Amino acid sequence: MILRMSRVKNRKKNNLKFDSERFEKIKKDAELNYRSINSVVCPFLKRKINFNVKGLDHIKFKSWNKTRLQSDQYYRLKFLKLAPIILEKTGTLQEYNETNSFERKKLRSNWSRKMVPVKYYGFIAILKYKIKVKVIVKEFEGGEPYFWSIIPFWKNKKDEINNIIKKVFHDGDLEND
Repeated sequence: MILRMSRVKNRKKNNLKFDSERFEKIKKDAELNYRSINSVVCPFLKRKINFNVKGLDHIKFKSWNKTRLQSDQYYRLKFLKLAPIILEKTGTLQEYNETNSFERKKLRSNWSRKMVPVKYYGFIAILKYKIKVKVIVKEFEGGEPYFWSIIPFWKNKKDEINNIIKKVFHDGDLEND
């Protein structure tokens, strides 16, 4: 899927560089925009994808109580507004993974971790200037799917042992990326 970003004609290529002031502005704008999205319908899944607090937290935190690097947050937040557009237009699934995962659940007044079956769906779009973005949707068994993450700018890396080329998405772990 190829999407054209609006209002990019007059932007310079250095708009992907950031400083603390630019980071705070992007973060504020992204959070306001994200909170205005309730859900979108994904043609591939033929269901609605919820945009809840878990997705936004995952963009800012690598895992519970462990903040992502500011540069990692910046790029994810910068492209976050494209996630609902990509999900509304995508008709092709590029990645799928089923696994069991420990998830934090609040039972009565205590938090605990429980192993549950989880599905991950990966949808990839190529934007103007050949920028690749992957949107990940997460779904617990018996629950509704929700936006989990957006990953821009991955690289291809040659696996020297098996002599094959692999895509490297930060750590390559759909749960943590």
